[in-house]
Amino acid sequence: MGLFSLFKKGKPDAAAPDGDDDAARLAANSEAQRAAANSQLQRDIARATALKIDAIEAAMEADIFNMPEPAWGSRPPRPALSAPAAAHLAAGDADTPATLPLLDASTTELLADDEIPAPVAADATAPVVEESAILYANGQAAIAVQMLNGALAEAAASGQGAQQDRTVWWLLFDLYQAQGRQQLFDSLSIDYASTFETSPPAWRGAAAGGEGGNGAAAARDGAAYAGVTPALSFGPALDGSAAAILARLPALDAAAPLRLDLSRVASADADGCALLLAALQHLQKQGRELIVVAAAELAALLQAGLQVGRREDGAAPWLLLLELLQLLNREKDFEESSMDYCVTFEVSPPPYAPPAPRQVATAARQAAPAAAAASDRFMLPPVVEASCGALLDAIGAYAEQYPALIFDCSRLARLDYAAANQLLARLQQLAPHGRRVEFREVNHLVAALLRLLGYAGLARIFAHKY
Repeated sequence: MGLFSLFKKGKPDAAAPDGDDDAARLAANSEAQRAAANSQLQRDIARATALKIDAIEAAMEADIFNMPEPAWGSRPPRPALSAPAAAHLAAGDADTPATLPLLDASTTELLADDEIPAPVAADATAPVVEESAILYANGQAAIAVQMLNGALAEAAASGQGAQQDRTVWWLLFDLYQAQGRQQLFDSLSIDYASTFETSPPAWRGAAAGGEGGNGAAAARDGAAYAGVTPALSFGPALDGSAAAILARLPALDAAAPLRLDLSRVASADADGCALLLAALQHLQKQGRELIVVAAAELAALLQAGLQVGRREDGAAPWLLLLELLQLLNREKDFEESSMDYCVTFEVSPPPYAPPAPRQVATAARQAAPAAAAASDRFMLPPVVEASCGALLDAIGAYAEQYPALIFDCSRLARLDYAAANQLLARLQQLAPHGRRVEFREVNHLVAALLRLLGYAGLARIFAHKY
């Protein structure tokens, strides 16, 4: 008998399981507890892994950009007022508030980005920008590349750093994009990030114009469409009422790219998400060419309203979010949201499958006037050459049907110099007395050419955002 057993004072032994049934029951309960604990452990490990990856990437960024964050509200100094604006401000005007001339400085604080036409290049870079745009328009892309790279080298040698004009960078990005030269684009992106300490532009896939901007690849892939682009515009609420909008799909021209405009969407419920998700998946299976406007903004709206572990919203908003992230080619965000979806519903998420090149394009939210939003746009082809009589006739027919002339330039890689002059002459005939003309989603090479030729006198030019 052990020493401690002498002092137990006759206390009975702790109750032990009695019989085989009790033992089996306890074993089953223990197994269920172990399974639940293991499942929870796997979730915790997955979340911890994601956090570690984020921490590693943050550390890498800190090593690359080892510079202190700018103070809150800091910004480059405002440009000086132009002479007319300064004179107006000094003299005052009884009919005009004295604060209006300040719009000559920075208007991005007061207007939506998509309502600000393409900026004019700085005086120091304007000759390079204009000459490069002309060279590219005339098919001399190689010389344009040399000139733009030379301008960047001069800016680096002079120590201008982040204070330099970015227009030259944007032209070179668009030129590489149009030629399909991703390696050079990525190399330029690294230089851009280190110079301006900000995220570089993202590669959007092979340009519609193909290598060299000749349009051959576009013709082979059926992307050389030119004409009216049918559009479906959704209201402020993405809900069951979207069914009536999507019911118009069968009546639209199946051969033309389809524009889905989500710019006005400010709220979404499960029914609306399910309807839009089904439509997007169906259209992609059909091989329909899509332009989804405000996809990024809708993804942000959905992400803000979803919560990990909360199933009351249903699966449709989660699945629509994943679909939008695929269309935007945001693989990292897709993987993170997939993990949250998996944890919430305890099911495997759909695999990442970005759309085929040139099948689906996305565009930023556009706060155009109601008339422009309601009218269908005329999509320009990837390349417009001097022999563009048929295109000009189609634009004339378009002008007879719509009060505003809105040109979708999202696929326009190159506009020939002679063709640009012909188009300008035709627009001067079609748009007298202040008729609104807009060029939307223009690449910066074409935008520079349009400004040089005087298009700004009758049209508003909106370059795509970088």
